[in-house]
Amino acid sequence: MVYKNTEIKLNKNYFSVSEAAKMLGVTRVAVIKQIKSGRLSAEKVGHQYMIPAKVIVDIVTNTLTDKLKSEISKGVSRVISDYGETLKMLGKE
Repeated sequence: MVYKNTEIKLNKNYFSVSEAAKMLGVTRVAVIKQIKSGRLSAEKVGHQYMIPAKVIVDIVTNTLTDKLKSEISKGVSRVISDYGETLKMLGKE
């Protein structure tokens, strides 16, 4: 997801999906998909998801959580394991 450079007004602790989408410069559907996939933390209140302000701030300021760092590290390790020789050959070109 690519995020629009926006200023966040932290006058509340939680944001609705629509508010988060507007701040991040993406659609509501994109935010909901990220929530359902577990990549975006949210709490369900009634029938709506509410996203903590800290989550929005972390995304906009590009702060990586330990969980995300771990996922990235695992992904890099898997790529190196699966394609290491190919990557070496490409590096020689």
